[in-house]
Amino acid sequence: MTITRISCKQFIEQSKQHLLLDVRSPSEFAHAHMPGAINLPLFTDEERKVVGTLYKQKSKEAAIKEGLVFFGVKMKSMIEVVEQLLATADLSDKKTLFVHCWRGGMRSAGVAWLLDLYGYKVFTLQGGYKAYRQTILQCFEQNLPLKILGGQTGTGKTEILLALKQAGAATVDLEALAHHRGSSFGAIGQSTPPTQEQFENNLALSLQEALALNKPIWLEDESQRIGNVNIPKALWLQMRNAPLYYLDLPFEIRLDRIVVDYGCFETEHLIAATERIKKRLGGLDCQRSIDFLTAANFKEAFRILLLYYDKHYWLATQKRSDASVHNIKFEQFDLPLILK
Repeated sequence: MTITRISCKQFIEQSKQHLLLDVRSPSEFAHAHMPGAINLPLFTDEERKVVGTLYKQKSKEAAIKEGLVFFGVKMKSMIEVVEQLLATADLSDKKTLFVHCWRGGMRSAGVAWLLDLYGYKVFTLQGGYKAYRQTILQCFEQNLPLKILGGQTGTGKTEILLALKQAGAATVDLEALAHHRGSSFGAIGQSTPPTQEQFENNLALSLQEALALNKPIWLEDESQRIGNVNIPKALWLQMRNAPLYYLDLPFEIRLDRIVVDYGCFETEHLIAATERIKKRLGGLDCQRSIDFLTAANFKEAFRILLLYYDKHYWLATQKRSDASVHNIKFEQFDLPLILK
């Protein structure tokens, strides 16, 4: 067997069909990693700190010697973990592994040597995860064939985006990637959001998968910030300049949809979300909304909030050129009709 160092582009593409091992420390992996990677840390966080300190304060040789102390006792268990992963993985090739660390240096080299010695064919990443991140950031600079699905709150943009995907269109669901549905209420009912770095990694993969379909890519109209993460500026600027397909549904229909979508959540969460926009909403309307929520009168509470969000979305839309906005008016939410 052999160890082969390959470029980032080759590594990303070829590793999709094989077991991908990230040998960085647990905290490095938890912060962000390549989608699909499994953490097989060569060092714990504390061990990495010890080795790194020796490297900086003494010498490379001293760091390697101490690293071998940590590595030696783990060799057998690391092989066994890989065997277990391969045994349960749905892979046609269970003798080929892809391994990377931070810079493509000693950590990936050490683990690759062990796996090669045991009989696996191993590919490592030139430049490591650092090179991967540079590639990811460049991804957002490319010219993309975007179409933006817009419309005021309650028009069912996310539902329509999912239907478009099921119909074979190329789509990227920014809110699903951010674990946030936008607005002050967007985190309610969502899982823990990713870090900015992990969001970018996942977004880049989603964009590349959409591009592979050779079709226009549909995204939902968003502010640059979605919850705890930001859409990369280069991509967001392209979104602002792309054609906007603006869905126009009557206010009362949108209001009923919002009541169904958000009225099921705990009142205390709805009140907390309302209080977060008190300054922009206005003290009187904020208190009226909270009073309605407390009384379980969700429709009147959301009526006040929907008027507020309508105003802000309308102002944002006015910043686009008229030529880029395509208004699509419907009297009811009818997916088959809208998808036509």
